[in-house]
Amino acid sequence: MENQITNAVRILKEGGVVIFPTDTVYAVGALARNTHAVNRVFDIKGRANTKGLPALIGDVSQINQVAKVFPELARKLAAEYWPGGLTLVLPKTNNIPLELTGGNETVAIRIPNQPAVIEMLKRIGEPITGTSANLSGCKSSLNATEARSQLGDRVDFILDGGQVSGGVESTIVAVNNNELKIIRQGAIKEADILKTAGKTSLSA
Repeated sequence: MENQITNAVRILKEGGVVIFPTDTVYAVGALARNTHAVNRVFDIKGRANTKGLPALIGDVSQINQVAKVFPELARKLAAEYWPGGLTLVLPKTNNIPLELTGGNETVAIRIPNQPAVIEMLKRIGEPITGTSANLSGCKSSLNATEARSQLGDRVDFILDGGQVSGGVESTIVAVNNNELKIIRQGAIKEADILKTAGKTSLSA
């Protein structure tokens, strides 16, 4: 695994595209600030470039590379649920290209609960894309063989972390100052989000 992580880090830093396991499915990664590599990810998946890609980080200390602001409400949620099944949508920094976000001024951010990938992300030191490793509209890959059968000849490296759970996808929460909105119900229940946030209801 050590050699695999080293190879993945080197390839990503060189602007390549890598498949890797997360806590739920296998994902396709490229440096989030590298527009050429990000466009390759869209092409590899056959995904419309109007549909933004999430950014993965290895530690909350890297948040300022991705998000222009990190409100107290978002900090509370991150402290409780990262790494894990929470994706935060926050205003993006200028070094996150519009190509990544599908033209939006916000970006979806997550720390996946997968030790090898967290280590990879920490070594890279900057955010990468974290979209599922499958052709757009096809079944998500739960192991390296499935990922290779769909995308293997289109990427530069596959980090084989064995079988993953295929568990429930992350809950996506948009945070704007002291307001929050659940964009997608997922692994973390709405009631738990509200309890952690110290709120009784979601923003309209």
